[in-house]
Amino acid sequence: MKTWSKWMALAVSLALAVSLAACSNGSGAQNSAPAGNEKYVVGICQLLPHAALNEATQGFKDALTEALGDAVEIKEGNAGGESANCATIIDGFIAEKVDLILANATPSLTAAASATDTIPILGTAVTNYGIALNLDTTEDKVLGGNISGTSDLAPLDQQAAMVQELFPDAKNVGLVYCSAEANSLYQVETIKGYLEDMGYACTQYAFTDVNDLSSVVQTACDNSDVLYIPTDNTAADNAETIANVVIPAGVPVVAGEEGICGGCGVATLSISYYEIGHMAGEMAVQILKGEKKVSEMAIGFDTTLEKKYNADLCQQLGLTMPEGYVPIGG
Repeated sequence: MKTWSKWMALAVSLALAVSLAACSNGSGAQNSAPAGNEKYVVGICQLLPHAALNEATQGFKDALTEALGDAVEIKEGNAGGESANCATIIDGFIAEKVDLILANATPSLTAAASATDTIPILGTAVTNYGIALNLDTTEDKVLGGNISGTSDLAPLDQQAAMVQELFPDAKNVGLVYCSAEANSLYQVETIKGYLEDMGYACTQYAFTDVNDLSSVVQTACDNSDVLYIPTDNTAADNAETIANVVIPAGVPVVAGEEGICGGCGVATLSISYYEIGHMAGEMAVQILKGEKKVSEMAIGFDTTLEKKYNADLCQQLGLTMPEGYVPIGG
């Protein structure tokens, strides 16, 4: 009888231990590796489907599955370019009690930040977190709270130097961007200073959305020797529309990233969107496994920059790239 009592006590103790372990494995940033068939659940909210953002999402997913395998379940939502849809997707993730959210592009990040201050949020393809989140600083660093991530900002001084390298005789540079994207305005205003120091006259041309894009680009072409377009989601999603204006006008575009350059530009100094997505995935693994807190993580940058050019558009515009430029897709 005493032996039976001892076994019962042991069984109760084991059951209690399992119960406590299960309670400690609720959704949140500091979970340890899941037990049994339990999984980490990660939600991805991507603003719209285009090459750069797709690459960032793929890099993120690859990093998660490389490290966690079947222990991670990934839920994906694409807002189709509508910022309001980001909020709906994020609310769904919160209702499903995901363990972490990836916000791909600035509207996804702002929607996530507005919706939760407890679930860890990682951004990617976000140019400047201070501007995106209306912080007092535009210096990307450790933000604190429940948000960190990776940036798609390439060095703007080096992009300005690319304009000078390729078009030293140009006088007027048109800076084309979407007025609805605060990060685009930040890039345009920053590179404008560098270009003006180099002796260029710079004019900003802001379009509201796709409805006035062609007319604004045409005005920019009429008054510019070369155009610069920053990392801008609306421009990336409508690069063909821009190409239909700039090619007949014979005005080259230097782009802030490879996706835009591949659609309507001649050259870019671009980061790898796959790499910044993969970096965000590596950060997510550390958070999920309890190795680091999101509040302690600095914003990550891709430092492997590459000069690239659009061979087809360069040929159409009669341009020859100097040594050191790699063809997009080559």
